Amino acid sequence: MPLQWIIVFFPWVGALALAAIPDLRRATAANVVVSAGTFALAVALATMPFAEHGWTRTDALNIPFVLVSAFVGLTTSVFSAATLDQEGFDHWRIRAYHAAYQIFMGAQTLALLADNLGVMWVAVEIATLATVSMVAVHRTPAAFEAAWKFFILCGVGIALALFGTIVLYLAAQPLLSEETGLSWAALMQVAARCDPATLNLAFAFLLLGYGTKAGLVPLHSWLPDAHAEGPVPISAVLSGLLLNAAMLAVLRAKAIVGANPAALAPGPFLLALGLASVLLAAFALWRRADARRFFGWSSIEHMGLAAFAFGLGGAAANLAGLLHLLGHSLVKSAVFFGVGRAAQAKGSQKIADIGGLVSTHPALGWGLALAIAGIAGLPPFLLFASEFRLLSVAAAEMPWLALPLAFGMVVALAALVTVLQALCFGPPTPDAAAAPNGWREAAAAAPLWLHLALAAILALAMPTALAAMLMQAARVIG
Repeated sequence: MPLQWIIVFFPWVGALALAAIPDLRRATAANVVVSAGTFALAVALATMPFAEHGWTRTDALNIPFVLVSAFVGLTTSVFSAATLDQEGFDHWRIRAYHAAYQIFMGAQTLALLADNLGVMWVAVEIATLATVSMVAVHRTPAAFEAAWKFFILCGVGIALALFGTIVLYLAAQPLLSEETGLSWAALMQVAARCDPATLNLAFAFLLLGYGTKAGLVPLHSWLPDAHAEGPVPISAVLSGLLLNAAMLAVLRAKAIVGANPAALAPGPFLLALGLASVLLAAFALWRRADARRFFGWSSIEHMGLAAFAFGLGGAAANLAGLLHLLGHSLVKSAVFFGVGRAAQAKGSQKIADIGGLVSTHPALGWGLALAIAGIAGLPPFLLFASEFRLLSVAAAEMPWLALPLAFGMVVALAALVTVLQALCFGPPTPDAAAAPNGWREAAAAAPLWLHLALAAILALAMPTALAAMLMQAARVIG
């Protein structure tokens, strides 16, 4: 079996095993082992030449995201092992949570590697259903409401994406065989000869459909609720992984439509949705009292920034967008590790109930402070490099759009700094639960600091091979 398929089926086999383990300690340990195996397979895949195997294909665009996805999956499983005992799961929920987690990881990887429109659609849908089940696992009214909103809005999105997939296939059907008609690579080769009106219609539905999954305005409201009501570790994979897979599907469609000179340019649509997402989220941040919901809105802002970068187009802007997606995956996951652990310690995820973490929990407080600074776009983390590059390109190419974009970024920055001060340096609030001891304390803090270290290293000294791969991916997007 090719490695591309092994890395998909390995976590699914792990999900079957985890569904049979009712003991929390054994289940969390097994979850870490399966996630570590997936990460090892991702590293091995990254060292191999790009290749096509059936419905999968590796290229410069998806390999970096496969690596980040497997890395975040591993660190989140470690964080789960340290903190999941405070979720109060019975043995059925332990099984459901861990099985759904690995089903999601396999589907996420398949969505990234798919070279087939239909396979990508199915993979994104499986990933969505797995995360919906994890959001609802607490079975409280608020959790059911968040899961139902997630399911309905993303169900609308995936239906729109399915229609767009069918229309895109019809646009290329006269030029391709039935076997290759759904291949992204084959579609790229014939895109210039496809009917432009049909391509325009397909892109409109694909952008709205997968844009819903990516958290772009206007079908974005599921995202903050899903972050706030699901188990603490799930927020990391929701923001860090699922949004990337959806955006990758949009980028594949953009490349195909952009290759047809008679079709409408896809860039302005991404610019409009991206700017709307940034501005709406920036102002919405000031009205949030729940810490996890607050950072859910921050994810909408950052996906808007990435969409804006891809809307500008060109190698420089596309590179900024790719760096932004990777940096957001690393730093936002670190934020949710810190906020989730703080919410468990304080017994509340309200911003007003979490304060003075630097005084009461120094390792957690300073780590969360740096993570929030990183997500605000401050140096020395990767998001600073991506946002600086994005503003530079926007100011040079579209200064009339760079001004409202910069305004939205400044508004969001001010909100993030305000919350940083309240959570980390404000008056200390009492703990509702004792901090974990021994290995649990280290395992809860290690993923946060590891993500921050990697985000800083990639900003200051990115490996040459990865930089070359991202430059190649930026040219592929168009």
